[in-house]
Amino acid sequence: MPRLIDASLVNIRLALIIMALSVLLGTGLTILRAAKLPVVNEVIAVVISFVRGTPLLIQIFIAYYVLPSVGLDMRPEVAGVAAIAFNSMIFVSETLRGGLATIDPGQIEASTALGLPPRAIWYKVVLPQLFRRVIPVLINEATIVVKGTALLSVITVVEVLRTAQQISAASYRPFETLLGAALIFLVMNLVISLVGKFAEARYAVSRA
Repeated sequence: MPRLIDASLVNIRLALIIMALSVLLGTGLTILRAAKLPVVNEVIAVVISFVRGTPLLIQIFIAYYVLPSVGLDMRPEVAGVAAIAFNSMIFVSETLRGGLATIDPGQIEASTALGLPPRAIWYKVVLPQLFRRVIPVLINEATIVVKGTALLSVITVVEVLRTAQQISAASYRPFETLLGAALIFLVMNLVISLVGKFAEARYAVSRA
């Protein structure tokens, strides 16, 4: 367990980086899609179809094994972060787009009438409400990202699952080792769920 707990710090670090990137890029993608540029939205639709229609593991393999052939040679951790963040970005954008439909358009019209520039409308009116409304979905996405970091073991990233495999191969005790790895992932996601419930409760109190 001590080795697995130490390895879990890698999963936590990568998950934090991935979630930060996916929320940032997903927000930018949502704003871009809201601009309703026909050609751009068609390209985005193709990318979304690819990401949603292919396994995350294949996307990780593409980032690590295929992209070097076009000049993008990345270290295992960097390739893994890029692949999972790209995947998560799409789902975050879809979540934000769905939440955007629940915001009263009258607020945007009133902000425009007051002379606020589009950037101010997004950052001061739309996005604060939007993020509060999609907190539960973002928390769920965070748990998916944490579990997704286990897939990086296939491209030699030494995280919990990779460490468990190494211990199992040396000790010939796969049951205890893999059970320990499963418990660590369970604890990490329980913590994320608790943080999410706290955030939801705090928002509900402030809203009341």
